Amino acid sequence: QPLISSCKWLQIHGLKRNKLSLSQILSQIGFQHRKDYVATLGKLVASRYADGLFPQYERAQDGSVYNLTAKKELILHFVDCLMGAIALYKQRMEWLTSESRQIFGVIQEQCIVIVLDFGTAAPTEFDLCRDALSMVLVEQVTQIAKFNLIRAAQDLTKWQQKSTPVSEHTIKSAVMWLWKLDHMTAASHTNSAEALLEAMSDEAVSS
Repeated sequence: QPLISSCKWLQIHGLKRNKLSLSQILSQIGFQHRKDYVATLGKLVASRYADGLFPQYERAQDGSVYNLTAKKELILHFVDCLMGAIALYKQRMEWLTSESRQIFGVIQEQCIVIVLDFGTAAPTEFDLCRDALSMVLVEQVTQIAKFNLIRAAQDLTKWQQKSTPVSEHTIKSAVMWLWKLDHMTAASHTNSAEALLEAMSDEAVSS
């Protein structure tokens, strides 16, 4: 799914090349109603020959006017293209706001450390947190290069001493480590800061 969605995202970014911005569409279905400076009048004057000959569209952004000359078939072609683009955007947004991405966003860095600070989570909330973390490991961390887990606590706990290459084995190991953690009382702000500093001390880590 992430790979398929990435391909679709590239299609969306290709829309500009496919001439689907408003300016590009207008230039293909008509021509801009021109103004020129007339010295004797001392002001800009628009040509009048096209008045009444063509439907006109005024752009709210800059007030420019376009005379529309395209046939219905070409207009319908652009309607189809734009509807397809909208469908791609909707699909992309649904993917971006689903599963672990809804909680963590999309992990783009190739080497990360996840710092676990469970705060005052009750035992049931603690399990929900671990469910969410397991999900992000399986769904997103599998797509990057290296990772590590550090738990903020009075006795700081690390899954590995340094960030570790991603593989099926290391992901399973990290999930098992996560579910073997004991429920503890809340870590202090000092513990959280220490865990963050420890995460930043790994020079390979980008996030």
